[in-house]
Amino acid sequence: MSITSALSNALSGLNATTRAAEVVSSNVANSMTEGYGRREIELGARQIGNTASGVAVVGIQRATDPVITGERRLSDGLVGLESTRVDYYDTISRALGQADEAGSITGLVIDLESSLIDASNHPESDTHLYAVSNSASALSDRINSAADAISQARQNADQDIATTVDRLQSALDKIVKINVDIQKNVSSGYDASGLMDQRQLLIDEVSQIIPVKEVEREHGMVSLYTPGGSILLASKAATIEFSPVNTITPDMVVDPGVLSGLKINGHSVSTSAENGPIAGGELAGLFEIRDTLAPEAQTKLDAFARDLVERFQDSAMDPTMSAGMAGLFTDGGAAFDIANEEGLSNRLKLNAVVDPNEGGDLWRLRDGIGAASEGDAGNATLLQSMLSKLQSGVATTSGGFSTIERTSSGLSSDLFSYFETAGLASQSDLSYASAQQMSLKTIELENGVDTDNELQKLLLIERSYAANAKVIETVETLFDQLMRI
Repeated sequence: MSITSALSNALSGLNATTRAAEVVSSNVANSMTEGYGRREIELGARQIGNTASGVAVVGIQRATDPVITGERRLSDGLVGLESTRVDYYDTISRALGQADEAGSITGLVIDLESSLIDASNHPESDTHLYAVSNSASALSDRINSAADAISQARQNADQDIATTVDRLQSALDKIVKINVDIQKNVSSGYDASGLMDQRQLLIDEVSQIIPVKEVEREHGMVSLYTPGGSILLASKAATIEFSPVNTITPDMVVDPGVLSGLKINGHSVSTSAENGPIAGGELAGLFEIRDTLAPEAQTKLDAFARDLVERFQDSAMDPTMSAGMAGLFTDGGAAFDIANEEGLSNRLKLNAVVDPNEGGDLWRLRDGIGAASEGDAGNATLLQSMLSKLQSGVATTSGGFSTIERTSSGLSSDLFSYFETAGLASQSDLSYASAQQMSLKTIELENGVDTDNELQKLLLIERSYAANAKVIETVETLFDQLMRI
């Protein structure tokens, strides 16, 4: 080997160790950086003509495990879905109130029963009659507020869908731009690892909204597909379309086109949370709330309101009531029609003729809704009949409840239990999904930066650098000796 060859080899070694030190320092500095992929320097023999001439930096590899990352992204989407469900059921539980909680729907039904018992024992007392009116009014108000909470949940979900779709579209557009930049860098022989880190963070954001699978393409580019088969990103980003509405009423559904569905590249897609193109993520959870879960809650609350109205809209209980006359509880002030059950819980109202706050007469609670004049102050027959109606077992004919006979308080307890049970199931599913997500993140981090290992590499790099520097020093000494000859 000639002296110049030795010098060339040593210089290439210094260049390689310098680059290796830069890679190690970058790994150590970014050991806590979210989305950072550990770098590995790739070295190869440098060839000049037919002669090996030192070492060359072939490239910088970004160390990742695409299988684990893909599984973790699916779990990210599942956590987003279950978190959305848990938040919804918390909202419904608060709206209905705990069964044993004062001021809950069940608690107010029991308050109405207690006030009727007291009024039956003292029918002449305006104080006790007022307590009946006040309890009935408080119950209808609480049912109204629960119905409003359900409507607001649908409205919030619709607005959140619009915001989430905007986030999704923005992330996809940014990934396309980074894809192009990565392609340019790779094609030109530059290191694109930093851009790949940025892209990974954006893909992680997308996977929470809609679970995605990443497919590698040439020159470092990627495509994104949903497990349900929709292409979100290929050479360009998919166009995601959704139109929010200002107000959602109980009768509004997607089928007639009143509420917007979701379109990908101009085609309507299923928004099912379990199966379909966007299944398993935050976006599917929001659609599920708006189109399935909240309408289901509305239907059940309407069924409870119907049961309450029909118990008191009975001429056999109150002979003063004529056909078509509203009872103690009304549908917005009018008699209830079974063909108009949808949205009843929003319209439920105490009959104004027995509400002193509306100019009504308390004695009608004792003498009859349709009584022409005040009767015997000591007659408790109607009050006792009202109490009996409230406490009697009645088969529920709507709302998806079983047809067993229940008291009014029993039906309200079943209403709460249904959503409490569903909420607990969602919490359990969220715990499982979160544990799975954490486990996959831990495995993913094992492929990340190990600072101890990086420092060990740095020691080897230091020795290599010193060895190459010693070769150069020796070559310099040889040149000096040759110059003195």
